[in-house]
Amino acid sequence: MTRESIHEYFQIGTLQWMSYPGIASADAVKKIASDSYFDAVEISPIPETERDGVKNLLDQSHLSVSYGAHAAQLQAGWNPNSLVEKERRYAQEQLQRCIDEAAWLGAATMSFLAGRWEEGRQEEHLGQLVKTTAALCRYAKLRNMSVELEVFDYDVDKRVLIGPASLAAEFAAAVRADCRNFGLIVDLSHIPLTHESMEQVVYILKPYITHVHIGNAVLDPENPAYGDQHPRFGCPAGRNDVTEVAAFLQCLRAEGVADKKKRLPLSFEVKPRAQESADIILCNCKRTLNAAWRRLE
Repeated sequence: MTRESIHEYFQIGTLQWMSYPGIASADAVKKIASDSYFDAVEISPIPETERDGVKNLLDQSHLSVSYGAHAAQLQAGWNPNSLVEKERRYAQEQLQRCIDEAAWLGAATMSFLAGRWEEGRQEEHLGQLVKTTAALCRYAKLRNMSVELEVFDYDVDKRVLIGPASLAAEFAAAVRADCRNFGLIVDLSHIPLTHESMEQVVYILKPYITHVHIGNAVLDPENPAYGDQHPRFGCPAGRNDVTEVAAFLQCLRAEGVADKKKRLPLSFEVKPRAQESADIILCNCKRTLNAAWRRLE
């Protein structure tokens, strides 16, 4: 298997807003689209003045395009599992607008994250999140799109409902009962933050995984990179590097997630720090993934 390219098993991509923070969306997309290493790109909401330019670049690129609403959602505080129905409905409407933009830009999927974790009221929030997600899936289906929810931490940084793998599986099963155009994004960088093992997470969530992210995390509260900061591979105190990425790829292979027929997106979710070069950090990601893939038996 390792004699074959990893591109035979996954569409390799990166998150535009994470790899190139602080620069114009069109410039970031152009850099990624000009790099033949990438089969896919994940874009965030695009400023209105740049949308035509970004769409033109994506149309030229032959990249598989995904759309992540995370940045806008976190900044505005949309809570798709709010127990206040007016707030839940508002979050749903805003995410539907993201689906509209994603469809116009040519994205096949729109992804988001759950709202805040509230101890002792998980089941109530779960019902609200299922309601929102099912509505988004029905809305996306009219545009031939899918909806994905990314699994984050519940008690470290983002502190959102989904969350623990067991709850993520319960949630995904409930949505899938009526909506086949739904899946989960599992991110290696979030697994240390949920106090779980990669083997446990992949095994529990494998029926619902439609997208994979890889990145790093720091669990030392005294470290400036602590939490969901997505530092580079090889950073001091980081929990994931070549060894862990290789183990994660092995898990994905063992559980049938790495599959030539599926070729799920596998994207870097790594963010350069202020003193780091975005181009070099992206090359760091590619070197790390290549080295990890070579280690597989």
